[in-house]
Amino acid sequence: MRSLSFLSMEYLFLLMSILSQCLKFGSGTAAVVHAGNGDGVQPLSKIAIHKAVYALHENASVKAHPLVLGTKGGDSDWVTVEIECPKPSEDDWIAVFSPANFSSSICQPSDDMEQFPHICSAPIKYKYANDSDADYKKTGKSSLKFQLINQREDFSFALFSGGLSDPKLVAVSNVISFANPKAPLYPRLSQGKSWNEMTVTWTSGYNVIEAVPFVEWGMKGESQSRSPAGTLTFHQNDMCAPPARTVGWRDPGFIHTSFLKDLWPSSVYTYKLGHKLVDGSYVWSKSYSFKSSPYPGQDSLQRVVIFGDMGKAERDGSNEYSNYQPGSLNTTDQLIKDLKNIDIVFHIGDITYANGYISQWDQFTSQVERIASTVPYMIASGNHERDAPNSGSFYDGNDSGGECGVIAETMFYVPAENRAKFWYSTDYGMFHFCIADSEHDWREGSEQYKFIEKCLASADRRKQPWLIFVAHRVLGFSSSYWKDASFGEPMGRESLQGLWQKYKVDIAFFGHIHNYERTCPVYQGQCMHVGKSHYSGTVNGTIHVVVGGGGSHLSAFGPTQTSWSLYKDSDFGFVKLTAYNHSSLLFEYKKSSDGNVYDSFTISRDYRDVLACVHDGCEPTTLGS
Repeated sequence: MRSLSFLSMEYLFLLMSILSQCLKFGSGTAAVVHAGNGDGVQPLSKIAIHKAVYALHENASVKAHPLVLGTKGGDSDWVTVEIECPKPSEDDWIAVFSPANFSSSICQPSDDMEQFPHICSAPIKYKYANDSDADYKKTGKSSLKFQLINQREDFSFALFSGGLSDPKLVAVSNVISFANPKAPLYPRLSQGKSWNEMTVTWTSGYNVIEAVPFVEWGMKGESQSRSPAGTLTFHQNDMCAPPARTVGWRDPGFIHTSFLKDLWPSSVYTYKLGHKLVDGSYVWSKSYSFKSSPYPGQDSLQRVVIFGDMGKAERDGSNEYSNYQPGSLNTTDQLIKDLKNIDIVFHIGDITYANGYISQWDQFTSQVERIASTVPYMIASGNHERDAPNSGSFYDGNDSGGECGVIAETMFYVPAENRAKFWYSTDYGMFHFCIADSEHDWREGSEQYKFIEKCLASADRRKQPWLIFVAHRVLGFSSSYWKDASFGEPMGRESLQGLWQKYKVDIAFFGHIHNYERTCPVYQGQCMHVGKSHYSGTVNGTIHVVVGGGGSHLSAFGPTQTSWSLYKDSDFGFVKLTAYNHSSLLFEYKKSSDGNVYDSFTISRDYRDVLACVHDGCEPTTLGS
């Protein structure tokens, strides 16, 4: 077995001296150092890694242990990193690189010359050297704890001086790795294209020429069968712009999806991920379970959680995520705590905030694994997944960091006709959901507008009385989006409110704005129904809810007090809908900090109330007998 002993300085010099050329990052997208505290800047983008230079010191050392992770079968493990530096400073920091070889030998060829060491790959996380020892500047010694997840490659740790903006490489650690780096991991469930189909998507290091992927599954306690899985991946030239195309690039491995069909309604199934290797042996994941969807219209207790803009965070405190996605772990933990009382989850855009740093997608799927492996984890497309210049997105910014939708549509399955056009419908028992893609044109006459109307019109309100519209950007009402504090995207409201009214949409959910707000049942800026906590009979308008406080830095509200806004909260939280039957719905807004309810209302009505005529939503009649 190859030794994992510490790299000598002589070897390191030799390694760096033979480095090949790497890409030049003239745009500076990944190198800009952003000021501000809690401003939502991707922490990895603060690192000017392509500017790194040598400052190797023979008496400096970085040692990491244990050498092999996941020996007990786990997909995460804690690593201790011991630092010794003869010239310590306050801005010394430790970077985690994966693959362990971060030299320019992994760079794409380029004719541009840059100073050594030609590092063209950002670390996957970092900490300041004094993070756990305030005396580091005096002693030059520190011991840091990192939690690493299995990301298919080995790891090394590098000590830099000069802060994030002027990094100088001081020392590099030994290499560590997981016992089975290619293992199948992080399953994500999703509703299929029919109510009795569940899809399972996961990530591994196995290409189809190495191993055949499948899912072994069956009703709990009964015989198990196997369903094959398709395999996808994406490449660096699939990315649209930096940093995803440059320093943010990291090989994503292989993403597998299997379709479990002909499920019995509301039944518990067990499953595990498998790969059959070319030698006939098998690699297995641990076992998981899920409960299948109820039959459309089935009268039973059904519970839905909805939120947006959660992002990810680090349980080891790395990457300054307290300033980036400070509520993410609280939201995740509250959902895990209440998982037995949740049937399906909708994360309505701005999923990871990876912003082109692709390593973060693995870390997000690891963070939500306990949720996404147990209940369908449905996503919508947001600006931080899709928007990139000249890529066909409705907004021409680079909020996705060059991902241009490729990663989201590959890492997560949604039952869309075309996953590059991220709009779709899905049913869950008494609910009918229409999921729009706010990053593609939704104006009247567009392809998506036609889908939205078809989706809303297709709801059988006798079977599925609860009609829900979802989009990432606020296409309806928000008090904190524009300076006049009156609405979100003006064209969205103008284009779509006629459809919401015509088809009597109960609730329209939006993210993008990082807070919580609920309106009255509203149409054309007017409250159409009195009351705040209970609605009965014909509601006569659509309730708009901004639920973008999933985890990212919070947004303030505008100064204007709008007549249609009933409840505002600039805090982290999520919404839970509970359908007790065809006539009774409970809405609850819960804070991520404690899981308690801070806003709620109920709707009680009969089928005839859904059929009733509403303003600008009346069916035509005739005087003929």
